[in-house]
Amino acid sequence: MFQLGKTIVSEEIIENDFVCNLTACKGACCVDGEAGAPLDEEETEILQQIYPRVKPFLRKEGIKAIEEQGTFIKGIDGEWETPLINNSECAYVIFDEKGTALCGIEEAYNQKEIDWKKPVSCHLYPVRVKQYSEFAAVNYHKWYICDDACQLGKELGVPVYKFVKQALIRKFGEDWYKELEEVAGKIKK
Repeated sequence: MFQLGKTIVSEEIIENDFVCNLTACKGACCVDGEAGAPLDEEETEILQQIYPRVKPFLRKEGIKAIEEQGTFIKGIDGEWETPLINNSECAYVIFDEKGTALCGIEEAYNQKEIDWKKPVSCHLYPVRVKQYSEFAAVNYHKWYICDDACQLGKELGVPVYKFVKQALIRKFGEDWYKELEEVAGKIKK
């Protein structure tokens, strides 16, 4: 672990490799699990605002779940998260013709209906950020459903922190990421 500003960062994001392999996993991280995607407080407001423009991209099951539960919910841990469909996939999940789970929010973004890509926790995955008072922990979340992503990352030589570069910059800023690269350079020596 090392400190960058107000974050405590696990070396695992430097030492492990990762590149999403959607052809292998079919987007299982959006379908499996016991909770929706973690949300920052400000993201709950964004979801409320963009929902009317995202709704046309969603499946009827997702729309039903959102209209019954809300655009976001408070999870059992007391944190904000996206609602689920029948305690399974995220309510914002859509599927392509090959059965791969995709994000309806991101599809609305790609179609230029909204200017917000998706929750930062989704953009950051497999990195998880947990806020503790004034410091945030930045950790690598290893999950068996991502074994193919770890293998592809290893084959391509892409460490986790490089795979999620844009998301880390979105969350912590360019200067923070530059400092992370410097630390990574020292660790890799």
